[in-house]
Amino acid sequence: MFKFLSGLFSRDIGIDLGSANIVVYVKGKGITIDEPSVLAVRKVGSKGKKEVIAFGHPAKRMIGKTPLGIETVRPLQHGVIADFDMTEQMVGHYMSGANQKRRLLAHPRVAICVPACVTEVEKRAVVDATLGAGAREAFVVEEPLAAALGTGLPINEPRGNMVVDIGGGTSEVAVLSLGGVVISNSLRTAGDDFDNAIIAMMRQNYTLSIGDSTAEEVKFNIGSVIPLDEELEMEVKGRDLMDGLPKVVRVSSAEVREAIEPIILRIEDMLRYAVEQTPPELVKDIVDQGLVLTGGSSQLRGLSTRFSEVMNVPVHMAEQPLYSVAIGLGKLLETVDRGDKIAVTVDHSTV
Repeated sequence: MFKFLSGLFSRDIGIDLGSANIVVYVKGKGITIDEPSVLAVRKVGSKGKKEVIAFGHPAKRMIGKTPLGIETVRPLQHGVIADFDMTEQMVGHYMSGANQKRRLLAHPRVAICVPACVTEVEKRAVVDATLGAGAREAFVVEEPLAAALGTGLPINEPRGNMVVDIGGGTSEVAVLSLGGVVISNSLRTAGDDFDNAIIAMMRQNYTLSIGDSTAEEVKFNIGSVIPLDEELEMEVKGRDLMDGLPKVVRVSSAEVREAIEPIILRIEDMLRYAVEQTPPELVKDIVDQGLVLTGGSSQLRGLSTRFSEVMNVPVHMAEQPLYSVAIGLGKLLETVDRGDKIAVTVDHSTV
C-alpha cells in the first residue's frame, strides 16, 4: 500500500541497463542520466561486506588504478546480471537520481530492457533487482523492440522493419511487423569483445600489456571495419611483457581492423541467418527501406557501409544510437498509459 501511494510522488522511468552504460529516461523529462555501468567498492568489516564508494564516471576513471582494498565492478556482463547485489544498488542509485526532488518517497514504475537472448531466469533476476531497488512495478522489455520504437520505425504497420542493435555486451537483430517481433537473433558478442581482441593483438604483436580503458580508447580513436582512404595511427602506452618496463608503440587502424575482423564476421553471420528465417514478403520490405543500425558500438567507422554491402540493402544509422533503447522505453510507457495494443514480449511484476 505504501508503494502504491508513493507512486503519486514519482515519475515513471525507463532504464536501458547495458553492460557498458546505463541510460535513464524519465517520463515527461526525457533522458536524464547516461553513466557507465561501473561501481567502485571497498570491503568493510571482518566479513568482507562491500561498500559502494563511487558510481558511473568517477568509478570508471578508477578502473585499473585502485589501491589495495578497493576494486571496480561491472555488475552486468554480456547483458545479464553477474553481481546481483551490485546491480540492485546501481539501479537504486540511479532511480533515486531520476526522482531527485522526491527521493524519499519515490517508488516509480520502471520499464527496463534486457537482451532478447536472455533466459527466463535471467529476466527474473532483472525484475527482482529492480523491485529490490525500490520500484513499485517492473516491466521487462526486449531490447530490439525498444530500439525499434526509439528509432522511430513504424512497427505497428503491416510491413517488415529490421533493426540491428550492437551494444557493449550483446549484438541483436530483429524483424518487426504489426507491433511485434517476427524474427530475432542475438549474440553475446559486441563492444567488450572488440576491446578484448585489441588487448590480445597488443600482447601478440608488441608484447605490450594494456587495460580495458586503453583498448576502448584505441577502438574509438582508430578502429574501423573497412579500409580507410588514409589509415589512422596512434601511440599506445602500456607495460612491456618482456622486461616489465613502460613502453610506447604506434598502432595503425589496419592492425585494429584485423584484430576485430573475426567478431565482425560473427555479427554478419547473425544478420544473414535472421534474413534467412524472415518471411519473403517482409524481406521485400527490408530491401525497399533497409535496416536501422543502433547501439554504442554501431558507431565504429565503416560499419554501416560494410553491412550494406554484405546484406545488399540500405543501412541507416539511428539519429541517437546510444539512446534509442531508452527513448523507446519512454514511448512504451506512454502506450501503456493510453492502453494501446502492442504485441510486446514483456514480463510484468509488482509488489
